[in-house]
Amino acid sequence: MKTETIKFSKNDPNKFFRTLNKRVNAYFKNNKIKKTGNWKLYRKAMIVFGIMFIPFIAILVFRNILPVWVVIPLLIIIGLGKALVGMNVMHDANHESFSSRKWVNKLFGASMYILSGNDYNWKVQHNVLHHTYTNIKGYDEDIDAGRIIRFSKHSKWLKIHKYQKYYAFFLYGLMTLNWAITTDFKQSYLYLKRRLSYGKFPNPATQWTKLIIGKIVYYSLWVFLPIMLGIVWWHVLVGFVIVHFAAGLTLSVIFSLAHVMPNTEMPEPNENGCMKNTWAIHQLYTTSNFSPKSKFVEFFTGGLNYQVEHHLFSHISHVHYKKISEIVRKTAAEFELPYNEYKTFWKAVKEHYNQLRVLGKKPAIV
Repeated sequence: MKTETIKFSKNDPNKFFRTLNKRVNAYFKNNKIKKTGNWKLYRKAMIVFGIMFIPFIAILVFRNILPVWVVIPLLIIIGLGKALVGMNVMHDANHESFSSRKWVNKLFGASMYILSGNDYNWKVQHNVLHHTYTNIKGYDEDIDAGRIIRFSKHSKWLKIHKYQKYYAFFLYGLMTLNWAITTDFKQSYLYLKRRLSYGKFPNPATQWTKLIIGKIVYYSLWVFLPIMLGIVWWHVLVGFVIVHFAAGLTLSVIFSLAHVMPNTEMPEPNENGCMKNTWAIHQLYTTSNFSPKSKFVEFFTGGLNYQVEHHLFSHISHVHYKKISEIVRKTAAEFELPYNEYKTFWKAVKEHYNQLRVLGKKPAIV
């Protein structure tokens, strides 16, 4: 992760974002609705928590009679439930858009701890680094998959990348497992050292205490409780991996369809650390929507199929993205700016696969 400061251009003579922001604000004012969540979101929160916990409770209660062919699908559903909670509840809450009340956002943002993560780390990586420096190598950690996956044309090419189109999706499934085991500790060390924060910088001792207690609670719930109830330890560990694989694969694919695509750019700053575009216009070039007409995809992903809207207005709850998407689309067209979008989920998956294939090829020597 680079430490130099990047500066976005302030040159926007046509005032794109000022115009767009004015129109979006007018939509909420004219319709007399809040930008935060509403009863639809709170109802959805109950549903997705149920999807995560009900199969888990069923496994614990009926642990002695459930056959393997029933348990495995239940474990996958738990993993999908974790992803659903992450995308629909935790995500909005930690963007402070779940509710207009701070304590409610803090409470539901803490659901990150039962998903294996840490809210301080997530806010720095996602709210600060990803949303500020979207798709900029060395700054946006979400496109830094280490040496084994090449997400950016600016990353060093290795021979193994020729095969990433075959193994990338498997590695996606390990994302939340890494959170649970190592990533959070590495991130806390690096972020505290660099004094990064979203809001007030935490006391390091407090952050380490929260992190350790959070991990103890997490493993107590998902690992030690089943073992204490009599489930064979290695069965629990296999189930733990299955749950995390389902959650990690889901979350990683949704992210990838928004940023690692043929229609999104990976711009770099010039020699003075300056970007070509303003921050808002940069988001249009580096972000893509998918499946805008599917109510199921919108529900499942927590509105993250409208990534363009989310990146421009992360303080607005995802339950409003569909409505404001037409405003964003028309304003982008009016200013002759891109509005990246794939009509279906599977078309986006196919194009992401093709992008992995392209980035896996050895770059031509110029």
